[in-house]
Amino acid sequence: FSQIQHNNCISFCRICVITLAEAHPLLQNGKTIKSINYQISANCSRLQNKVSGKSKRGAQFLTELAPLCRISSSDGEEYTIYSCIRGRLIEVNENILSNPAILQEKPSTEGYIAVVLPKFEESKSITQGLLTQKEYEEVLLKR
Repeated sequence: FSQIQHNNCISFCRICVITLAEAHPLLQNGKTIKSINYQISANCSRLQNKVSGKSKRGAQFLTELAPLCRISSSDGEEYTIYSCIRGRLIEVNENILSNPAILQEKPSTEGYIAVVLPKFEESKSITQGLLTQKEYEEVLLKR
């Protein structure tokens, strides 16, 4: 899957909120989410991310292809959700662990996946590279 199918990055004053894109298979076809797992590998859990202070010390650094979580649906499909931007992981949404339905019911608000803070010097180029809602819809129409 291309990144546009996996997630959106919505930028507010340099902070990027990672959500599922409208076209993500989990938001189509009436699928049900079985589980969400922030444990990426034996040695890496996004839940272990501990951020402190103004400079966000302790935050895990993510590349564009860094997995954020894995989501399993009741039909046996598993989807890995990637960061899609470089930056520090500020927060993961632990609320979706106990209530996975909000990921589908409110994907662009309470059902967000994570919050990422790009490096200051990279933030302008990142936000300039994001699609507007209209551009996103045009990409979907071309499929």
